[in-house]
Amino acid sequence: MPLHVDDIMRLLCHLSTEQKMKAAVKHSARGAVAAGAGAFVGGLLGGPPGIAVGGALGGVLGAWMASDQFKPIPQILMELPPVQQHKLCEQIFAIIRNLDWTDASHLIMLVTGNAALQQRVAAALISYVTQELKAEIQYGD
Repeated sequence: MPLHVDDIMRLLCHLSTEQKMKAAVKHSARGAVAAGAGAFVGGLLGGPPGIAVGGALGGVLGAWMASDQFKPIPQILMELPPVQQHKLCEQIFAIIRNLDWTDASHLIMLVTGNAALQQRVAAALISYVTQELKAEIQYGD
């Protein structure tokens, strides 16, 4: 069976929407830097109590900086360059290669109807997002 990138991408978007997955691709490190910088500056200006105050203020600033950077996984997937989409789909296809589907809806039905298969596909997606895209994943609203 040939690799159907569009069908697999729709499957991944469906699964990540169902699990309310979001990811911060680039800016989560900025939040950590802000927290560390706040503690450092606080320590320089106020000694040990300044470290606590600076760390707390830096942490709040860091959380604020990173909070708006989470995007829904389906949006991130659709914004991937075609080469990266194809690479991801090849990894997923290795899991679902034995399935025989006619279109994306049929593929989604087959995968969501099998809990073990759904978990394997979701785990592969999470692995790709965290390792290849260096993103932090968040679940829920």
